[in-house]
Amino acid sequence: MKRIIQLVILVVIQLWMMSGNSLALTVEDYLILSNISGYKFVTQMKDFYTDEMKTITGYTQGNHSGIIAGTSHFSEDHSDITYKTDYYNQPLQVAISVQVTQHTGGDSDQWLLHEVERGFRRGDVEEYMTPSRFRAIDNHNFFYSGLGGGTYRWISDNLVVNIEYVDLYKQKPEPLEVVIAYLNKFPSTISAIAIDQAHDEQWIKDEMERRLWLGDKWFAWQEAGNSDVAETLREVNRNIEVFLNYREKYFGINADLEKESLYTLISNQNLQGMKDKLAEYKSWWATNKSGSINLP
Repeated sequence: MKRIIQLVILVVIQLWMMSGNSLALTVEDYLILSNISGYKFVTQMKDFYTDEMKTITGYTQGNHSGIIAGTSHFSEDHSDITYKTDYYNQPLQVAISVQVTQHTGGDSDQWLLHEVERGFRRGDVEEYMTPSRFRAIDNHNFFYSGLGGGTYRWISDNLVVNIEYVDLYKQKPEPLEVVIAYLNKFPSTISAIAIDQAHDEQWIKDEMERRLWLGDKWFAWQEAGNSDVAETLREVNRNIEVFLNYREKYFGINADLEKESLYTLISNQNLQGMKDKLAEYKSWWATNKSGSINLP
């Protein structure tokens, strides 16, 4: 109950902060609630039970981190707002899904660009990025994947835009009218990126840094009385394990024994022991992060 009350208070405060004047922003500030060229804003759908068409609002909204939630984006201390809508081109038989997430501008947002890129990297531990996955339209840079259709994703300050469509056989034109409309509404703030080995190396190092940072965030969250020992140990361990996987892959240090020691700490509910291990890894990283890594 305490946590629910805290999140409700955070939502109210963040809505006020984002608007500059309490609750001034509406869904229209985030989504285009009208047709875009040949793509119709979807406000009708077939009822599952009656098979008849019914009117819908055409959008959803919720307090979550949207497309980057799966990157372990830390959102425990705030509540991001995600809006979603769909468009449909009847002649082309193409459905477009648009998701816009307003992040709060907190310290977690320092990793937004990094987390957005993570969804477009490939390899066992996201070790490489191909130039074709970074595109531009009218000097607006964005990440792109043509897998199974198309995904377009960018940041505009502390806002994330994600546009997707399905075309398994690659027979349909890209929905660039929709992409351009949202680029005009939310201009990309991603600078040009040279997709090369130096960029891959820096991204990997940033990910290792972020995982240690996430460990610190979870401990701070627990110390403030917002997370129990079991949850904290679980989340810190999850991020440390990712760090250890990268360290093994790129610095040649076997992770198995370290992971076993972490499991023992979890079994014993040893919070201080886990803090000590995190401090140990942070110290190692401070000494070694300037060195080169072994990219494939």
